[in-house]
Formats: sequence, C-alpha cells, structure tokens
Amino acid sequence: MAMAAAEGSDASTGAGRWLPPHSPSGLVLQTVEMHTGGEPLRIIPRLEAAEEAAVGGLSLLSLRREVAATQDHVRRALMHEPRGHGGMYGAVVVRGAAAAAGAHLAALFLHGAGYSAMCGHAVMALGRFALDYGLVAAPSCPETAVHLRCPCGPVTAFVPWDGHRSGNPVRFHSVPAFAVATDLAIDVPGYGKVMVDIGYGGTFYAFLSTEQLGLDVCSSKTRDLVNAASAVTEAVKKQFKLHHPESEDLAFLYGTILTDGKDTFSEEPTTNICVFADEQVDRSPTGSGVTARIALQYHKGLIQLNQTRTFRSSTTGSLFTGKAVKEAKLGDYNAVVVEVSGEAFYIGTTTFTVEEEDPLKYGFFFK
Repeated sequence: MAMAAAEGSDASTGAGRWLPPHSPSGLVLQTVEMHTGGEPLRIIPRLEAAEEAAVGGLSLLSLRREVAATQDHVRRALMHEPRGHGGMYGAVVVRGAAAAAGAHLAALFLHGAGYSAMCGHAVMALGRFALDYGLVAAPSCPETAVHLRCPCGPVTAFVPWDGHRSGNPVRFHSVPAFAVATDLAIDVPGYGKVMVDIGYGGTFYAFLSTEQLGLDVCSSKTRDLVNAASAVTEAVKKQFKLHHPESEDLAFLYGTILTDGKDTFSEEPTTNICVFADEQVDRSPTGSGVTARIALQYHKGLIQLNQTRTFRSSTTGSLFTGKAVKEAKLGDYNAVVVEVSGEAFYIGTTTFTVEEEDPLKYGFFFK
C-alpha cells in the first residue's frame, strides 16, 4: 500500500522519477509481458509510427514491410540483448485503420531475425490482452470472440471472460491450413537423404521425425536438435520452391519442426520442437506449427474432423491441443480450419528507455 500511495503522489506531481534519466529524443517503449506455454511475448500496445503508416490503407503485409524498413530499430531494441534474448518474441498491436473490417486489433509479429506472418502462441496471449486492456467494447460471459488481423489473414481467438478479467484456456481458429508436400525427399548435408512433409498453418514449416536424423526429440541435446533442424531448413529452401495462392510475401519457409513421428491419431501427446527464423527455439509446442501439422495429418487421413490431439514441447513440456474443425479451400488447395488451444499468462509490464549516446542502444545479437 505504501508503494501504491507513493506512486500515486509521484504521478500527481508529474515528476518522472520512477524512470531513469534518458535522452530527451530517446525512445521510451512500454510493453506488456506475457508467455504462452513458456514462449515469451513482449507486446507493444502502441507504436505510433505503425499506426500513422496504416492510415494510408496499407495491407498488413505492406505495413509489415514498411515497419521493417523504417522502424526495425524498435524490433532490435526489444528483441535483442540487453533488453531481450535469443529466444525473445514480440507483437506490435495496431489499432485504427489497420484493424478495420470487423477486427478488434491487428498484430505484427517480431522475432530475433525479423517478422513473421502468423504466431499462434501470440494470438492466444493477445486474445487475453485485448479483453483486459479494453480493446473489445462489450466482452461476453463466459467466453468472448476476439477478432484479430494477422499478416497471413483473419484469425479468431475465443477467450474465457468472467466479467472482470480474462482466463484460460484460450483457443483460436486458424486461417485455412493445408498440406504442401508429403514424403518429399531432401538431401541434407551431414545427415543424408530424409523424407519431409511441408505444411502451412499461417506460415510454412518442414516436418520430419528425429529418428531420420539419428536423434531423439525427447532426449537429444537441444543444440544437436537445433543444428539438425537448421540444416533441414536450409536444404528445403534450396531444393523446394514454395508458393502461396494469395501472396508471394507469404511464400517463405519459417522453420523446421522435429517430431517423435507419432502422427497417427492417439490420445497420448506427441512431442515436437520448433526451430525457426535464425536458429530460434520455440519454448511452446508452436501454435502455427500445430495448425500445419494437424492439416498434414488430416490430409494423410490419420485424423478426422474434431479429433483432438495433444502436442508437447520438448523444451518445457508445455501442452497445446489441436483439431481440424471444418474443411476449407485456399486457392487450389484443399484446406482445413484448425482450432488450437493453450494457456497464456501475464508476467509483468515494463518501460524501456533508450539513451541516444548508448553505442548498443538498439541491441546486439549474440549466438
């Protein structure tokens, strides 16, 4: 109570002595910190430059390019050390024009190497954030639908609401997800020929069992898994050309997900590890990866509609569930809408300052 009173009196005098001294022209960035299944999400509730760029009616993919070109210092400052770390992930909330067409908010997804098109763990966290921070005008009990615009397309999160605060689990319905290729032979330097599946769940992933690489997803060293997954990603990029039916901006391989090979329907969890971007390791089971993997399993006839599978992260042991809820089409692809469910939690709020004279003010990347 004493701290609350002190903060209140400090705010009333306008003296900003809770912040360290900083350059008048330096950035001050406020964030909400969350995690879903152990995977961090650093939410930037407002980035004025992004909202100003969105006023011109840019698509979210175009806005992503604009932010990457003009505001990348913000991503580097918050994702990289010393404010972030090698596994940091973020989201810029964009309101106003970019969140039109019935959406409550739009989101740009950030990571250590750049910008993603979709992020399931972030969607679950942003669903809670949207309710608790008043972005949904009239939340309904016991569950509220939160409509988000992601670079890959519209996504809906379904968030428990008790009239005062959001809760868990949060689930979301994906953009149409589809199988791109199955049993694709790829030559991986150092590992030989392997068979991979490629699926799309808002972004593209390669999938294969660790057994093909002489590893075990549950017991092998994480560094060995990362090296193998990265080698697969690079080999697939060189040997297979991706195409997205709506936008070539989406036609990139985001990463490789190594699995225990248990793709046939079972009540038992199946374990995987996702290595994406520049050797970044997802601490969660990966929401967009679960989406793509469900689409592949449905395509192969290994699961049916509304059969729920449980996915375990090999890094933290956290769990997501996923199921195909309805068939869809995307271009020429037979697709499915996938429901993914998990738990997102708040861990704090932060105000970051940037001193202009700091030679490392926009962070550094250490591997």
